[in-house]
Amino acid sequence: MKKSTIVAEFKSPIEKVWDVVTNNNEFEWRSDLSSIVISDNINCFTEITKDGYETEFTITVVKKLERYEFDMKNKNMQGHWIGTFKVHNGKTRIEFTEEIEVKNYIMKVFIGGFLRKQQALYISDLKKALGE
Repeated sequence: MKKSTIVAEFKSPIEKVWDVVTNNNEFEWRSDLSSIVISDNINCFTEITKDGYETEFTITVVKKLERYEFDMKNKNMQGHWIGTFKVHNGKTRIEFTEEIEVKNYIMKVFIGGFLRKQQALYISDLKKALGE
């Protein structure tokens, strides 16, 4: 299992950061996605990348303004994501951790770099969405 964590701080209030991250109905700020399909079970959704690649998510923990977690899977991997939200020195501090188990041996070599790249893109997109 590969684990990757990213930490970032934002000037925006914690409520705004939380709302942007957890609102799956408004995903347009994400530069890597073409759509999100929310299932009848509101805790399940599928992200579809601009390349048409689908990943299924099941939300497992929601503690408003504190913690957001979900399981994820697609044909190449499965894993768990944990997001924590805190106010620190007047700023909103997030810490996002992904733990991924890849199904393909070759992907195991590249997954660490891929996760770091994806997390950096997510934070960059989030800063733009927040106007920072």
